[in-house]
Amino acid sequence: MAEPRPGLALRFQRRFLAARPLRSLPWPELEQSLRTAPDSALLADILHKTILHPLCVKYPPSAKYRRCFLTELIKKLESTAAEPLDELYEALADVLKEEEESTHCYKNYLLPSGDCVSLCESTALISGGTTGLLTWEAALHLAQWALQNPGLFRGRTVLELGSGIGFTGIAICRSCQPRTFIFSDCHPRVLRQLGENLQLNGLTPEGVTCSIQTESQGQELEGQNCHTPKVIVAELDWGSVTEKQLLALRADIVIAADVVYDPEIILALIGMLQKLSTSRADRKAPEVFIASTIRNPDTYQLFQAELDKAGIRWQVIPAHSSCHFLYDEQPDVTILQLFI
Repeated sequence: MAEPRPGLALRFQRRFLAARPLRSLPWPELEQSLRTAPDSALLADILHKTILHPLCVKYPPSAKYRRCFLTELIKKLESTAAEPLDELYEALADVLKEEEESTHCYKNYLLPSGDCVSLCESTALISGGTTGLLTWEAALHLAQWALQNPGLFRGRTVLELGSGIGFTGIAICRSCQPRTFIFSDCHPRVLRQLGENLQLNGLTPEGVTCSIQTESQGQELEGQNCHTPKVIVAELDWGSVTEKQLLALRADIVIAADVVYDPEIILALIGMLQKLSTSRADRKAPEVFIASTIRNPDTYQLFQAELDKAGIRWQVIPAHSSCHFLYDEQPDVTILQLFI
């Protein structure tokens, strides 16, 4: 039996661990290799460099993705004269069993810098009564835009509304050198998962809080080294937060992604933005950027109409032509800059 060809196996490893889609893997090259020299050892090498790689064992991609990946490997094996590979079938059996029981998975997002953000996400769109346990398209686009404009965040205090499980904020902390990043959400389960994802990515929050920081704590944020951002997780209810609490945050930049999806929460969001505008004392009003996936044009137009009614000016930020993090069909995502 020929020795496995490590170059091809390594190419599978790099693309697999970067969470690339199945279609981007070098399947034609694998098929040609097996056609010219049937070799189950090559598939064994690929298996150990992908599904059985220590990083994938610790932070496995979704069971569905691994099932599709293993199925493709088996199809290639069965189309050649290569010897059966028990490990391959055993791995598929394990994934099928896990897929029946799994409620979450780990996803790895490769940043343009080559750094990686790893997140534990729900496998369901709605879990525990919330949609905040997975990464949505607008969060990816907002992160892409932020990474293209790092100077806007460098050395400043950033407040993210509706942080969810943390992708956008973690990407900004990794690449844009903010002085302080304040992750916020209101759902207890989302806050717990957010805290775990921050730890997973080497970010230690000051503590998952049940209230906004005090003013004295907010003043301490000014002295942080921008190369090691201070990270805070805060429970923030748009309807009940006070102007004094918002003032204590001392935010220079406010960002949010996929928070305009339900007409019932639009007024609460705009009310909170109005509190931000009136709570700045002698400080300059924060710059506000909101990214939205336009799933329902009526809901999005209602948001713009309510902004106009509240006297909040807005402008559309020109969209980039493609997003580094999206692999399927591009959604309709718009980023608005608000002037509060």
